[in-house]
Amino acid sequence: MALRLGDLVPNFKAQTSQGEIDFFDWLGNSWAVLFSHPADFTPVCTTELGYMSKLKPEFDNRNVKILALSVDPLASHTTWIHDIEETQVTKVNYPLIADENRHVAELYDMIHPGAAEKTTVRSVFIIGPDKKLKLSITYPPSTGRNFDEILRVIDSLQLTANSGVATPVNWKNGEDVIILPSISDADAEKRFPKGFRKIKPYLRYTPQPNL
Repeated sequence: MALRLGDLVPNFKAQTSQGEIDFFDWLGNSWAVLFSHPADFTPVCTTELGYMSKLKPEFDNRNVKILALSVDPLASHTTWIHDIEETQVTKVNYPLIADENRHVAELYDMIHPGAAEKTTVRSVFIIGPDKKLKLSITYPPSTGRNFDEILRVIDSLQLTANSGVATPVNWKNGEDVIILPSISDADAEKRFPKGFRKIKPYLRYTPQPNL
C-alpha cells in the first residue's frame, strides 16, 4: 500500500555507501529526504546526485539528512560515485542505499510497473523527526527533479508546523505568509505582533513570524 501524508513510515536496515544503517536510528531527531533513482550510471541520476551533494550544506542548516536509493549493488554504487564526483565536480557526501533485494523500494512503493518494470521511479519522501511522512512526489524516470523546490517545501513545512500560518503560492523563505482561517482576528493580533493585512475574512497576510 502506498504511504499517505501523516503515516508513520516503515523502518528498515540497509547497506549503504557509508556503511549499514538502521533508518530510524540514523534519522534520530532530524528531518530526512529519502529519494530513489532508477539506476546507477544513468545521465539524469548523475546530475541529480551531484546537485544534491552541492546542496547538502543547505539541508544541514535545516537539520535535514539526505539518503538516496537504487536497486543496484554496493560495488556499483562505489564505482558510480567516482563518476559523479568527476563529472559534477563535487564530493558525494551522503549515503546511497544498495537495495538489491528491493526491500526498501517495496516498503516505500518506489517501483511502478507501468513506468519501470524492475527499477525504481524518481520518488521523493520528506520525513519529519516524528518519523511521519510530510511530503511525497513521484517523477517519471525521464524527468530530473528540482531539488531547490524540495528545499522550499522544507522551509514551508518547518515554518508551518506549529506557527498558525500557511504559505501562499510560490512562497519563498522571508516572504509574507497567510494566517490560518481557524485563528480569529482578535487572536491574530496577539499571535502576530507584526500585524496583518486583511484582504478577505479568510485571506490575511502577515510577515513571516520566525524572522
